Amino acid sequence: MKRNRITRVCSLLITGYFTALAAAQNPELQQKVAEIKEASARNKQALAQYSWQEQVTISLKGEQKKQEHFQVRLGPDGKPQKTSLDPPPAAAPQQGGHRLKEHVVEKKKEEYKEYADRMKELAQQYVPPDRDLLQQAYEKGNITLGTAAGNPDELQLVIHNYLKPEDSMTLVFDRAQKGLLSLQVASYMDDPKDAMNLTVQFSRLPDGTNHVSSMVIDGVSKQLNVAIQNSNYQHL
Repeated sequence: MKRNRITRVCSLLITGYFTALAAAQNPELQQKVAEIKEASARNKQALAQYSWQEQVTISLKGEQKKQEHFQVRLGPDGKPQKTSLDPPPAAAPQQGGHRLKEHVVEKKKEEYKEYADRMKELAQQYVPPDRDLLQQAYEKGNITLGTAAGNPDELQLVIHNYLKPEDSMTLVFDRAQKGLLSLQVASYMDDPKDAMNLTVQFSRLPDGTNHVSSMVIDGVSKQLNVAIQNSNYQHL
């Protein structure tokens, strides 16, 4: 039993070593990972010079429940700082017979809003791709390189175990522009059974800065969808 356990451990170590070695010996993959890391850092720095408008639409079981609008810019820590563009909600008149029903409705709203906020927080850990996590994935041999279907000018990188065990992230990268075109993620919340899928589209500003134009987050088990649209980029 002990000998079998030692044999399995050695086998895993050897497999991991040769997987990482194979990745290190792929110069094209190494170059593309370096380009994505550089592009992400460059775009994040460039976006700090802009503000933009963000529209967030939350839908539950296909029915729109809430829509919010924000003015956004990156703070000194590189994280988005948002200012609401929506008027404050009007206070609804309270009637005795409807108070309990309204309380139940408001409680349900808070539940899905809290879950939607958690989905957005998780999505932000994937977008934009993190330099250190990309490097770790590369060193562990968790990145495969291919050509996007139907377009030889686009490269596709598939990354496994990027942020969480058994998650996956697929990046589509423009060879000529050296910028991301799209990103897809299959991940999960606290439990792998609680799946979260993410689809992101990127666009370019006139000065070449790459940015997220749209993001769709699907909470599969809750049938909760968060759609984000970014527009009206203005140089500060």
